[in-house]
Amino acid sequence: MKSITVLLAEDHMIVREGFRKMLELENDIKIVGEAADGRQAVALVKKLKPEIVLMDIAMPQLNGLEAARQVLKLVPATKIIMLSAHSDDAYVKNATDSGAMGFLLKQTSALDVCRAIREVAKGKTFFSPSISRRLDHQNQTTPDRSGSLKKKSSQLTSREMEVLQLIAEGKANKQTAAELGIGLKTVEKHREHLMAKLDIHDTAGLTRYAISAGIIESSVQLTIV
Repeated sequence: MKSITVLLAEDHMIVREGFRKMLELENDIKIVGEAADGRQAVALVKKLKPEIVLMDIAMPQLNGLEAARQVLKLVPATKIIMLSAHSDDAYVKNATDSGAMGFLLKQTSALDVCRAIREVAKGKTFFSPSISRRLDHQNQTTPDRSGSLKKKSSQLTSREMEVLQLIAEGKANKQTAAELGIGLKTVEKHREHLMAKLDIHDTAGLTRYAISAGIIESSVQLTIV
Protein backbone atom coordinates (compact mmCIF):
# COMPACT_ATOMS: atom_id res chain seq x y z
CA MET A 1 0.00 0.00 0.00
CA LYS A 2 1.35 3.42 -0.99
CA SER A 3 1.58 5.75 1.99
CA ILE A 4 0.32 9.35 1.97
CA THR A 5 3.35 11.56 2.60
CA VAL A 6 2.82 14.33 5.15
CA LEU A 7 4.84 17.33 6.31
CA LEU A 8 4.02 18.76 9.76
CA ALA A 9 4.36 22.54 10.08
CA GLU A 10 3.73 23.66 13.67
CA ASP A 11 5.85 25.95 15.85
CA HIS A 12 4.90 24.36 19.19
CA MET A 13 7.09 21.27 19.57
CA ILE A 14 4.76 19.49 21.98
CA VAL A 15 1.84 19.86 19.55
CA ARG A 16 3.98 18.75 16.60
CA GLU A 17 5.18 15.70 18.52
CA GLY A 18 1.60 14.84 19.41
CA PHE A 19 0.53 14.88 15.76
CA ARG A 20 3.58 12.85 14.74
CA LYS A 21 3.01 10.12 17.34
CA MET A 22 -0.66 9.96 16.43
CA LEU A 23 -0.04 9.69 12.68
CA GLU A 24 2.80 7.18 13.06
CA LEU A 25 0.16 4.67 14.20
CA GLU A 26 -1.45 4.76 10.75
CA ASN A 27 -0.15 2.29 8.15
CA ASP A 28 -1.09 4.46 5.18
CA ILE A 29 0.36 7.78 6.41
CA LYS A 30 4.07 8.63 6.47
CA ILE A 31 5.62 11.71 8.11
CA VAL A 32 8.43 12.86 5.82
CA GLY A 33 9.42 16.10 7.56
CA GLU A 34 8.70 18.67 10.27
CA ALA A 35 8.90 22.45 10.23
CA ALA A 36 8.85 24.90 13.12
CA ASP A 37 7.97 28.00 11.08
CA GLY A 38 6.52 28.97 7.73
CA ARG A 39 9.82 29.64 5.98
CA GLN A 40 11.15 26.24 6.95
CA ALA A 41 7.89 24.65 5.77
CA VAL A 42 8.20 26.24 2.32
CA ALA A 43 11.82 25.11 2.00
CA LEU A 44 11.00 21.53 3.05
CA VAL A 45 8.04 21.27 0.70
CA LYS A 46 10.26 22.36 -2.17
CA LYS A 47 12.78 19.66 -1.20
CA LEU A 48 10.49 16.78 -0.12
CA LYS A 49 7.33 17.43 -2.20
CA PRO A 50 4.89 15.84 0.29
CA GLU A 51 1.32 15.10 -0.75
CA ILE A 52 -0.10 16.85 2.31
CA VAL A 53 1.06 19.64 4.62
CA LEU A 54 -0.58 19.97 8.03
CA MET A 55 0.02 23.71 8.47
CA ASP A 56 -0.53 25.80 11.58
CA ILE A 57 -1.96 29.21 10.69
CA ALA A 58 -0.07 31.27 13.28
CA MET A 59 3.67 30.60 13.06
CA PRO A 60 6.68 32.88 13.57
CA GLN A 61 8.64 34.47 10.69
CA LEU A 62 6.09 33.41 8.06
CA ASN A 63 2.47 32.60 8.93
CA GLY A 64 0.69 29.56 7.56
CA LEU A 65 -1.55 31.57 5.22
CA GLU A 66 1.35 33.10 3.31
CA ALA A 67 3.40 29.88 3.56
CA ALA A 68 0.48 28.03 1.93
CA ARG A 69 0.41 30.49 -0.97
CA GLN A 70 4.15 30.10 -1.51
CA VAL A 71 3.96 26.30 -1.22
CA LEU A 72 1.20 26.05 -3.82
CA LYS A 73 3.11 28.30 -6.19
CA LEU A 74 6.25 26.15 -5.86
CA VAL A 75 4.61 22.69 -5.70
CA PRO A 76 1.00 22.93 -6.93
CA ALA A 77 0.40 19.20 -6.39
CA THR A 78 0.87 19.53 -2.62
CA LYS A 79 -2.37 19.94 -0.68
CA ILE A 80 -2.72 22.04 2.48
CA ILE A 81 -4.73 21.30 5.63
CA MET A 82 -4.73 24.26 8.02
CA LEU A 83 -4.55 23.86 11.78
CA SER A 84 -5.81 26.42 14.28
CA ALA A 85 -7.00 26.79 17.84
CA HIS A 86 -9.65 29.19 16.51
CA SER A 87 -12.72 28.50 14.42
CA ASP A 88 -13.74 32.10 13.63
CA ASP A 89 -15.27 32.62 10.20
CA ALA A 90 -12.42 34.94 9.20
CA TYR A 91 -9.81 32.28 10.02
CA VAL A 92 -11.60 29.63 7.97
CA LYS A 93 -12.23 32.01 5.06
CA ASN A 94 -8.63 33.22 4.96
CA ALA A 95 -7.39 29.62 5.07
CA THR A 96 -9.49 28.55 2.09
CA ASP A 97 -8.60 31.75 0.23
CA SER A 98 -4.93 30.86 0.65
CA GLY A 99 -5.58 27.54 -1.10
CA ALA A 100 -6.13 25.18 1.85
CA MET A 101 -8.40 22.22 1.16
CA GLY A 102 -8.97 21.43 4.83
CA PHE A 103 -9.30 23.22 8.15
CA LEU A 104 -8.89 21.42 11.47
CA LEU A 105 -9.21 22.68 15.00
CA LYS A 106 -6.31 21.55 17.15
CA GLN A 107 -8.74 19.83 19.50
CA THR A 108 -10.06 17.70 16.62
CA SER A 109 -10.09 13.96 17.30
CA ALA A 110 -7.32 11.72 15.95
CA LEU A 111 -9.95 9.94 13.85
CA ASP A 112 -10.95 13.17 12.10
CA VAL A 113 -7.31 14.23 11.52
CA CYS A 114 -6.65 10.95 9.74
CA ARG A 115 -9.92 11.23 7.81
CA ALA A 116 -8.95 14.74 6.74
CA ILE A 117 -5.58 13.59 5.41
CA ARG A 118 -7.15 10.72 3.45
CA GLU A 119 -9.98 12.84 2.03
CA VAL A 120 -7.76 15.75 1.03
CA ALA A 121 -5.26 13.35 -0.54
CA LYS A 122 -8.15 12.27 -2.81
CA GLY A 123 -8.73 15.88 -3.81
CA LYS A 124 -11.72 16.46 -1.52
CA THR A 125 -12.20 19.17 1.12
CA PHE A 126 -12.47 18.46 4.84
CA PHE A 127 -13.38 20.66 7.81
CA SER A 128 -13.62 19.86 11.50
CA PRO A 129 -17.22 18.67 12.08
CA SER A 130 -18.24 21.71 14.14
CA ILE A 131 -16.99 24.07 11.40
CA SER A 132 -18.58 22.00 8.65
CA ARG A 133 -21.97 22.16 10.37
CA ARG A 134 -21.68 25.92 10.83
CA LEU A 135 -20.67 26.51 7.22
CA ASP A 136 -23.57 24.39 5.98
CA HIS A 137 -25.97 26.41 8.13
CA GLN A 138 -24.53 29.74 6.98
CA ASN A 139 -24.69 28.76 3.32
CA GLN A 140 -28.36 27.93 3.75
CA THR A 141 -29.39 30.99 5.77
CA THR A 142 -27.00 33.95 5.41
CA PRO A 143 -24.73 35.67 2.89
CA ASP A 144 -20.95 35.73 3.40
CA ARG A 145 -20.16 37.96 6.37
CA SER A 146 -16.39 37.95 6.05
CA GLY A 147 -16.18 39.65 2.65
CA SER A 148 -14.64 42.84 4.01
CA LEU A 149 -11.74 41.05 5.64
CA LYS A 150 -11.27 38.83 2.59
CA LYS A 151 -11.23 41.83 0.27
CA LYS A 152 -8.63 43.65 2.34
CA SER A 153 -6.39 40.59 2.67
CA SER A 154 -6.57 39.82 -1.04
CA GLN A 155 -5.24 43.31 -1.81
CA LEU A 156 -1.92 42.58 -0.10
CA THR A 157 1.07 41.19 -1.97
CA SER A 158 3.11 38.30 -0.54
CA ARG A 159 5.84 40.68 0.56
CA GLU A 160 3.33 43.00 2.23
CA MET A 161 1.91 40.03 4.14
CA GLU A 162 5.42 39.15 5.35
CA VAL A 163 6.08 42.74 6.42
CA LEU A 164 2.69 42.92 8.16
CA GLN A 165 3.47 39.83 10.21
CA LEU A 166 6.86 41.12 11.32
CA ILE A 167 5.39 44.50 12.25
CA ALA A 168 2.68 42.77 14.26
CA GLU A 169 5.32 40.65 16.01
CA GLY A 170 6.96 43.86 17.21
CA LYS A 171 9.90 43.97 14.80
CA ALA A 172 11.36 47.39 14.03
CA ASN A 173 11.89 48.38 10.40
CA LYS A 174 15.63 47.61 10.60
CA GLN A 175 14.91 44.13 12.00
CA THR A 176 12.31 43.50 9.30
CA ALA A 177 14.75 44.59 6.59
CA ALA A 178 17.46 42.28 7.94
CA GLU A 179 15.10 39.30 8.28
CA LEU A 180 13.69 39.66 4.77
CA GLY A 181 16.99 40.62 3.16
CA ILE A 182 15.66 43.87 1.72
CA GLY A 183 16.54 47.54 2.18
CA LEU A 184 15.23 49.74 4.97
CA LYS A 185 13.60 52.12 2.51
CA THR A 186 11.85 49.17 0.86
CA VAL A 187 10.40 48.13 4.22
CA GLU A 188 9.22 51.67 4.85
CA LYS A 189 7.55 51.73 1.43
CA HIS A 190 5.81 48.39 2.11
CA ARG A 191 4.64 49.74 5.46
CA GLU A 192 3.17 52.81 3.74
CA HIS A 193 1.38 50.62 1.20
CA LEU A 194 0.00 48.39 3.98
CA MET A 195 -1.47 51.30 5.86
CA ALA A 196 -2.96 52.80 2.71
CA LYS A 197 -4.52 49.53 1.52
CA LEU A 198 -5.92 48.57 4.92
CA ASP A 199 -6.80 52.14 5.90
CA ILE A 200 -4.95 51.57 9.18
CA HIS A 201 -2.45 54.20 10.25
CA ASP A 202 -0.66 52.95 13.35
CA THR A 203 1.23 49.86 14.50
CA ALA A 204 -1.38 48.94 17.10
CA GLY A 205 -4.07 48.91 14.40
CA LEU A 206 -1.95 46.74 12.10
CA THR A 207 -1.37 44.33 14.98
CA ARG A 208 -5.09 44.07 15.73
CA TYR A 209 -5.76 43.43 12.05
CA ALA A 210 -3.08 40.70 11.93
CA ILE A 211 -4.67 38.99 14.94
CA SER A 212 -8.19 39.20 13.48
CA ALA A 213 -6.96 37.76 10.17
CA GLY A 214 -5.20 34.86 11.90
CA ILE A 215 -1.75 36.02 10.80
CA ILE A 216 -0.47 35.98 14.39
CA GLU A 217 -1.92 34.63 17.62
CA SER A 218 -3.31 37.03 20.21
CA SER A 219 -1.10 35.32 22.78
CA VAL A 220 2.10 36.39 20.98
CA GLN A 221 4.16 38.76 23.12
CA LEU A 222 4.15 42.04 21.26
CA THR A 223 6.17 45.22 21.62
CA ILE A 224 4.12 47.98 20.07
CA VAL A 225 6.01 51.20 19.46
